Amino acid sequence: MSELCRFIHAEKANRPIVLLCRVLHIARSSYYVWRDGEAARHARQAADDALAHEITVLHVASRRTYGVPRIHAELRRLGRRVNRKRIARVMRERDIRGVTRRKRRSLTRPERRRSRPLT
Repeated sequence: MSELCRFIHAEKANRPIVLLCRVLHIARSSYYVWRDGEAARHARQAADDALAHEITVLHVASRRTYGVPRIHAELRRLGRRVNRKRIARVMRERDIRGVTRRKRRSLTRPERRRSRPLT
């Protein structure tokens, strides 16, 4: 959908918007909603970039070990209220990962006497 709107936006100097929307089977109102939302998209992207910078600073300070839960807790401690899912999305988009803990080994082992059949 946004590709078509971008195409209409690029071609509106050559052809009328009404014709382009009719040929591409898009409601004119959809195009205008997309066009008016462009400023909001840029503002959201700028906010995500600022958040990514804060996340990167905290991640590097933790020797690249903190994942989403600890980054979220640190931001909350610093007074920044951000949704955990947004932090996860920003970290995923910028390939920022924490260190996962190793799997716990079981120290319980079965007795040898029990594993053999009784005679």
